[in-house]
Amino acid sequence: MKSQLRGLIEQAIAGLRAAGTLPADLAPPDFVVERPKDRAHGDFSTNAAMLLAKPAKSNPRALAQALVAALPANDDIAAVEIAGPGFLNFRLSPAAWQRQLATVFAEGERYGRNDSGAGRTSGVEYVSANPTGPLHVGHGRAGVIGDCIARVLEANGWNVKREYYYNDAGVQIENLARSTQARAKGLKPGDADWPAEAYNGDYIADVAHAYLRGDSVEVEGHLVTGKHDADDLDAIRRFAVAWLRREQNADLAAFGVSFDVYFLESSLYTNGKVEETVRELIAHGHTYEDGGALWLKTTDFGDDKDRVMRKSDGTYTYFVPDVAYHLDKWQRGYERAITELGADHHGSLQRVKAGLQALDAGIPSDYPEYVLHQMVTVMRGGQEVKLGKRAGSYLTLRDLIEETGRDAVRWFLVARRPDSQLTFDIDLARSQSLDNPVYYVQLSHARICGLLRQLEERGLAFSLDNGLAQPLDLDDVPLRDLLIDLSRWPEIVATAGEQLEPHLIAAYLLELAQGFQTYYNDHQFLVEDAAVRDARLALALAVRQVLANGLQLLGVGAPERM
Repeated sequence: MKSQLRGLIEQAIAGLRAAGTLPADLAPPDFVVERPKDRAHGDFSTNAAMLLAKPAKSNPRALAQALVAALPANDDIAAVEIAGPGFLNFRLSPAAWQRQLATVFAEGERYGRNDSGAGRTSGVEYVSANPTGPLHVGHGRAGVIGDCIARVLEANGWNVKREYYYNDAGVQIENLARSTQARAKGLKPGDADWPAEAYNGDYIADVAHAYLRGDSVEVEGHLVTGKHDADDLDAIRRFAVAWLRREQNADLAAFGVSFDVYFLESSLYTNGKVEETVRELIAHGHTYEDGGALWLKTTDFGDDKDRVMRKSDGTYTYFVPDVAYHLDKWQRGYERAITELGADHHGSLQRVKAGLQALDAGIPSDYPEYVLHQMVTVMRGGQEVKLGKRAGSYLTLRDLIEETGRDAVRWFLVARRPDSQLTFDIDLARSQSLDNPVYYVQLSHARICGLLRQLEERGLAFSLDNGLAQPLDLDDVPLRDLLIDLSRWPEIVATAGEQLEPHLIAAYLLELAQGFQTYYNDHQFLVEDAAVRDARLALALAVRQVLANGLQLLGVGAPERM
């Protein structure tokens, strides 16, 4: 409808140019067609007249009147009103709303989706935790945000590749290996010879025992087997990384998160990608040596100071493999590369982009796109929960899922803006009350399914075609509000995709459920009058379809009974 209104307004502007009311060479202004914040002001509004008034040397309200007079006749527009300094407010006809309602059923699961991505490829990287322990709740927030971004991008026509980047190289992996070795040799936290930087969770003992038993671990097609040798640090390292990768994959599977690509940081070194990237940076003249170190001129690309790439001891700083990794994404055909990270990583983002620009490889300046999330505080009974069953030192994602349920955990971790601090209230998430947003939304879906069961139990008939053919009483405010909310869904999906903000989906679903509850409280559905019954059930079923479509984008279930 927005596109249709924009076309009508552009036709009116062209008519005013032809009539001499506007300069013949005046380009159409960048006006907006939007929904008024106050629904009493109409269904859509535009600022076109206000933008045209100055070049036309006219009063905005007078130009608004001229625009109204020049608008082509259209059966979808019931009225056009001039408001304030020159806004035009449009009210749609009942026929337009009937057609909108029919569109929900015609498109079904595809209602709200669009093809703006045109099948182009976008990589979405998320979680990417070091394989050094069970996933914590912060990793869960990264997982659900990344997964929902991928789902929303697919709904906007993108070919999405979900990617997990394993940081399987570096100091933390070495600490993991030595922690497991210490356990394998019978040491435990607190012993005199226990390594100072070791991981102290009980899961390290599980890894060590599995290694000594000779267990085999299969991860993404690779089999790693333990051995009875507590002195073979390389074997312990390989086994511990594989064991924890498998555990993390199990955590994510329980959370409804999966990936298309698993990428090992170590492969960047074994395949020569890091060295190749460094050679390219040197060849393009964006590096220099100083103090025995190799520096990248990141100040040439907006950084506040140049950065060391290769230290004097020959090792690379941590942003260099990130540059090589994102170059690899570009070479794999990812037109967009979206990376979901904890906010504590923000310091390295600019230098990664600078490194990519310094390669002179035609990579866009906004590549990659970053979505950063803040910390999560978990509360139970008014007290912060910090310890978990498996890790000991922190609450794991699996602990939270087992206590609260997957749907509630996913909803609560994605329902706020990623860059906002999040307090996860276990008591609220578990409650079966209307104060619990995920329960409220799921209950609305189940309640509509219940109406259909009651319909059958009472031996009443239902005709969707008859329901869609009934005239709509737009003076019924709860009805009109529901129609507006249903029509907004495609815009919500598009905006969530454009802005990479899946929390907009959760906010919308709660509004839709609240609107349906208001309508439900004011209207009887299973009445004797077939026309009234069919019309109200048709509206309810449209709400059910959109609730299901939205919950799917959040990876949350749409139950038929609760």
